[in-house]
Amino acid sequence: MAQVQIYGVDTQLNPIKQQLSDVIHCCIVEALQFPADKRFHRFFPMHKDNMMYPPNRSHAYTIIEIHMIEGRSKATKKKLIALLFEHIRKKLHIKSVDIEIIIHDAPAYQFGFRGMSGDEMLLDYKVEV
Repeated sequence: MAQVQIYGVDTQLNPIKQQLSDVIHCCIVEALQFPADKRFHRFFPMHKDNMMYPPNRSHAYTIIEIHMIEGRSKATKKKLIALLFEHIRKKLHIKSVDIEIIIHDAPAYQFGFRGMSGDEMLLDYKVEV
């Protein structure tokens, strides 16, 4: 399971939501070997007055938080981060300085979905990649 939250300035984020979701999903599928039909993304477009960032960032500044069940290797997480920077820059023309990525790992028992905790679920994909 990977839940993704995307934060950005509304005037910049709203027009690219679908494209950004597609790019993020493609990277997650490749790096985490995630099933293509598992997409859990939530967007948080914010008025520029509610999004504080340093002066060396632009209005394209975007924060991507990925919450997932622990078990992925350090190399896998680093691959995901590298893919996100590369593909977002190439496909959406957002500079790397304007992208921040945070990965949150948690034990499976701290996730609840389909009526039970994550450690009770039989997933149709591997977590240990």
